[in-house]
Amino acid sequence: MNNILNHIEIQQKITRLAHQIIENSFEESIIHIGGICGNGILLAEQFAEIIRVHSDQKVVVFEINVNKDEPWKDPIVLSIEDSELKNAYIILVDDVLNSGKTMQYALMKFLERATKSIKTVALVDRTHRRYPIKADFVGISLSTTMKERVEVTLCENDSKAFLV
Repeated sequence: MNNILNHIEIQQKITRLAHQIIENSFEESIIHIGGICGNGILLAEQFAEIIRVHSDQKVVVFEINVNKDEPWKDPIVLSIEDSELKNAYIILVDDVLNSGKTMQYALMKFLERATKSIKTVALVDRTHRRYPIKADFVGISLSTTMKERVEVTLCENDSKAFLV
């Protein structure tokens, strides 16, 4: 088990990513941040806290429930009404972007309606794509082997990312 990021480094990356979101959405009065179930929603909430402190923008956080192993099997459910996302500026968040499968299926849910813009954020980007997705904002990019797996643990005082 190799440590990739410690707690302080993760917090620094979260802060930088939140500021990048502010810089790229400064013309928007409302930002909708959708976190994929698990660590994605935890990251989305942390981004929202930082954005609220450093910006006058209204931030709406919602969860995206998707079956990560077989996303085609179960319907993707949002914790927000579809009508609230009409013509919205949306930030799609996940902790690790690997093959792109989870984020691609979540993205397809947003493409069912008219949106203003959709940006993607990943704390760790592994660059092993099988799906045509990329992260607009990335905490760290890694080149790993296909057999290796990146795990992220987000805790209040002991977050870490490691290679398994």
